[in-house]
Amino acid sequence: MFLKNLIVGCIFLALASSTTSSDALPPGAMEGDLKIVSPRAVEPSDAVPRPAVAPETYAKYPLIISSQDGEKQIARIIPDESGHYRVALPPGAYVLDVQDRVAKGVRAKPQPFTVVSNQTVRVDMNIFIGLGGIRP
Repeated sequence: MFLKNLIVGCIFLALASSTTSSDALPPGAMEGDLKIVSPRAVEPSDAVPRPAVAPETYAKYPLIISSQDGEKQIARIIPDESGHYRVALPPGAYVLDVQDRVAKGVRAKPQPFTVVSNQTVRVDMNIFIGLGGIRP
């Protein structure tokens, strides 16, 4: 009886360890920068610099990471005061978009990307605000 229990226990441990090691791939990462563009009606000249984006403005445009098919929200990211963001993700295919993009009247293109284990992929997001009648 002891030998039978010992064999069953060893088999169980072998199966448990092989399942854990093959299913748990190390995560990768996605990072990038959010660039907010707000065009002016008339550009006086190229010599006049555009005003910098206030650090708190980036928090108004959280980013959403969804599954590739758009069915599941994976993460919500708020860029830091310089517009930078970084998140660890399991390997897979995703889409980066602006939260409530259409409702906020923001023009941006959803960015598909793929995360690979132990690697960082760069995905920048450019958004255009204050475009009036232009639809996203």
